Amino acid sequence: MSQTISQTRRRTPSVALMRVLHWALRLVPMAMAVGSATALFLWSLDRVTSLRFEHPWLLYLLPVVGLLVAWMYRKIGGRSEKGTNLLIDEIHEPGGGVPRRMAPLILLGTLMTHLCGGSAGREGTALQMGGSIASAFGRVFRMPHLELRILLMAGIAAGFGAVFGTPLAGTIFALEVLVIGRIQHKALLPCLVAAMIGNWTCEAWGIVHTHYEVAFMRDQIVPGFHFDGWLLAKVLAASVAFGLCASLFARASHGLAGFLKKVCPNALLRPVIGGVAVIALVHLLGTREFLGLGVWSVNPGDLTILSFFQPGRIVEWAWFWKLLFTVITLSSGFKGGEVTPLFFIGAALGSALSGVIGGPNDLFAALGFVAVFAAAAKTPLACTLMGIELFGAQHAGYLAIACFVAYACSGRSGIYRSQRSD
Repeated sequence: MSQTISQTRRRTPSVALMRVLHWALRLVPMAMAVGSATALFLWSLDRVTSLRFEHPWLLYLLPVVGLLVAWMYRKIGGRSEKGTNLLIDEIHEPGGGVPRRMAPLILLGTLMTHLCGGSAGREGTALQMGGSIASAFGRVFRMPHLELRILLMAGIAAGFGAVFGTPLAGTIFALEVLVIGRIQHKALLPCLVAAMIGNWTCEAWGIVHTHYEVAFMRDQIVPGFHFDGWLLAKVLAASVAFGLCASLFARASHGLAGFLKKVCPNALLRPVIGGVAVIALVHLLGTREFLGLGVWSVNPGDLTILSFFQPGRIVEWAWFWKLLFTVITLSSGFKGGEVTPLFFIGAALGSALSGVIGGPNDLFAALGFVAVFAAAAKTPLACTLMGIELFGAQHAGYLAIACFVAYACSGRSGIYRSQRSD
């Protein structure tokens, strides 16, 4: 008996080494493939956005492009139509699998949406490409479901980490998004490895992520985080508003999608209606500032996410208009993601609230940036880490409070229908 135990112990290091090699052979090439695909996507997204600015008439093709995207998904999309929710479902319970065609379809559909000005994001594209590529690797290696489940989560982590340049947030997002209130610890290390390799690969292709700067407390003499009681009270009040805004976004998105399905059963025509509505809003408001991602613009005076971090740049209702443009775009069937528009909405709302209640404009823009997303996606821990990665650890306390309070005030409705509750 003691001899058997001794032999088992002697074999343990080699077994552990084989286990590491087993996962390395799967995770590393998969994450590199996801990082490369994300780099291609981000590069292409910049190109089509530049084309939209160079040719303003492309906006009027938005209904036509919406029809083409819907037709493409009807003809060859199959289960890919469910998007990110399909990935979550497949991780919870194996079904028909994640189609390999999901990656090229969402890439093309998102680029078409942005070419003509649809207000959509990019995280959905990165997550779906990551999940589709991970699933393809799982088929090649004939992985059992329990291992495939972890590989899918790692693919999501790689896509999220690469598209935003936030590998720590990508790691936790993949663990936190599946079940509200619970983190899947078993996949922690694979997701971390995949997120870091995916991000490194994306940057190795020359992709440069947007840099956000919060000047507040940047030059403090004493290192570390220190609370200001009066500022904390203002942050708490703003965080409630962030949570309510996230709830409004999620409810409006699901509500409008359901309404359009009732009044227009033909899925090919719904994006046509949405495209016409977006064009009408542009003419009603007399501005194109709420089209596309909202990360950058060729026009220096346009509202962008970065503009809300500038002192004195407060536009009270910018958050609402971006919310409306995005809800119409995505609910009618255009492709993309919700997260980058949520960054815009949150930063705009934070900036507006700083003018009402008083407070550092750049800090409140940063808090809204992550807190609205945290509440909408039900991922407060991941978004706290994202805030630290993007804005600096000196703001960690306020970032955590904003994300968790907003999450607590946002109700049960989130942007991902397939999320489960603990």
